[in-house]
Amino acid sequence: MGPSPTKDAPSTMEELKTLLKDDNKVKVAGVDIDGVLRGKIMSKDKFLSAAKSDGFGFCSVIFGWDIHDVTYSKELMVSNRANGYRDLLASIDLSTFRRLPWERNIPFFLLRFITPETGKHLEVDPRGVLADVVQRAEESGWKCMAGAEFEYFQFKETPDSVKAKGFTNLQALTPGMHGYSLLRPTLNTDYFHDLYDQAEQFGIEVEGHHTETGPGVFESALAYTDCLRMADNACLFKLLAKSVGMGYGIIPTFMAKPYTDMPGCSGHIHVSLRDKSGRNKFALNKEDKDGGKGRASAKYDDLKYISQEAEWFLGGLLEGLPSVIPLMCPNINSYKRLLGGEAMWAPDTASYGYESRAASIRLIGPPGAPAEATRFEVRVPGADMNPYYALSAIFALGLRGIANKTAVTYGPIGSEGAKHDDLPQLPTSLDMATKVFKASGSIAREVLGDYFVDHVAGAKEHELDVHRRAVTNWEVERYLELV
Repeated sequence: MGPSPTKDAPSTMEELKTLLKDDNKVKVAGVDIDGVLRGKIMSKDKFLSAAKSDGFGFCSVIFGWDIHDVTYSKELMVSNRANGYRDLLASIDLSTFRRLPWERNIPFFLLRFITPETGKHLEVDPRGVLADVVQRAEESGWKCMAGAEFEYFQFKETPDSVKAKGFTNLQALTPGMHGYSLLRPTLNTDYFHDLYDQAEQFGIEVEGHHTETGPGVFESALAYTDCLRMADNACLFKLLAKSVGMGYGIIPTFMAKPYTDMPGCSGHIHVSLRDKSGRNKFALNKEDKDGGKGRASAKYDDLKYISQEAEWFLGGLLEGLPSVIPLMCPNINSYKRLLGGEAMWAPDTASYGYESRAASIRLIGPPGAPAEATRFEVRVPGADMNPYYALSAIFALGLRGIANKTAVTYGPIGSEGAKHDDLPQLPTSLDMATKVFKASGSIAREVLGDYFVDHVAGAKEHELDVHRRAVTNWEVERYLELV
């Protein structure tokens, strides 16, 4: 199960050799559990040999350490001292061929990681986890479709300058609050347009690109496509933004909340299902419609413009959402964004609403829009999400909802019985979220498996332990002189 192939992606070894005839090296990368790309350059001969066989050895430590390459305080199952941080098998996904326009146009491919003993996807490999969820959907005759939007702050800094400043008092790319501004992009016009143009060259279609509210904030919406390709595009867009930014002395950040007193950075995900004929299964068909007024059987008005399968999908999402929050909000900082709640358009409840940006799941569709555009916007994830895990959670919960015919049992956000305090509350700290995620019998365990949950929860517990030990600037400023 793979993503839709990129333009010029080879399907045979002969096509691959022809594609690389003028190259002497190739870059490859896989994705770790934090959504960080880990890879290297290979000689062309070594790469072709690996592509022809089952793959090549890749050190498993990338699943045994954190985002700063520190091995987990409590060793987990994939990679540890007992197994010698052994190699995994890295399988080259030829359908992901691209060239890196900012790096001498070197050819580039994504990897999947395989457990040598079983020959199956490593159970925590982000690309493999999502592929397995997508396979479940395909077995039921459905195709998973998705889009993603990223908001990201940017600083007129370099890696050396932010370290010299102790990551404080950084210079924003531009001052002031300028959402949807036509004026602000002229201050960095080459960079602003390079992000769009190089993304297109890199095989990532950007549907919308504009300034967002906050000093130096951009938002980029990635065009709707099949779910596996979207996850690749989302992960690679972060790489592209950071790489292009380096060339201009700019650091973009996708962390969820870089400022205490500014809006956070979302990573909203749009999802739907298609059947084998390509029809949107979330959209109403002729049999569903009640004289053009929507689905007559819908219990709540906000559901009348989506199909029965879509309501079951939504029911599964609402029921399971509190259980999978670490897959959408993956680190300590992620939860600072959620603390503003509905007032900051950052949902902290399992809620829904037709065209509601205060809800955790925004229903998008008719009236006024083509039925085929019917979809859900899941507004919980931040820009710091691992897109593979977030999409895996969303579709796994939705498919469970369809299988169980899970009804939506309460009304849209703000309606009678669905005020903020009446709704299921989402965890608002990594500690709380991890406890719910790893609990015995959790829905996360049901849809994604014990091995996956135990490993990811262990990584989050390591992050919590590192944070507990840290002495922060806030503590020094608050206590140093006065206590």
